[in-house]
Amino acid sequence: MTPKKELVARILEELRRQLAKMEHAAREAHAAASDPGSKAESKYDTRSLEASYLAAGQAQQVADLAAAVTLLASFEARDFDLDDEIDAGALVAVSGDEEGAWYLLAPAAGGLAIPDDGLEITVLTPASRLYQNLIGKTLGDEVEEGFVTELR
Repeated sequence: MTPKKELVARILEELRRQLAKMEHAAREAHAAASDPGSKAESKYDTRSLEASYLAAGQAQQVADLAAAVTLLASFEARDFDLDDEIDAGALVAVSGDEEGAWYLLAPAAGGLAIPDDGLEITVLTPASRLYQNLIGKTLGDEVEEGFVTELR
């Protein structure tokens, strides 16, 4: 399995890729909203209003992604011993009735799934119920999704 430092770097790379795409989309939406061709032709024509809402929403997504990049860039995921309690930065395997799953507890990029050596590692943030459920647990403890079977 890839060391956590490299895993965080790959997550950052993906976030930066998403940010670049979102910045491009936000610029296009802003241009469409301010284009004279999108002016209302009647009182029922809402193209300009809709374009401005889209531009505002995309601008907010750009700001959120930029904040996530900044937060993750300063994040250092420490190594954990098998008897440590789970905390931010932990790479955790949870196995239940079905296949097991790997999670990285991080401050941003929640829900992002990164492939790694045939596994998929999902990023969890403090807003996630599973993140909150895992904090303080140790190897072998039960969580809603199964049991903590590995900790790195």
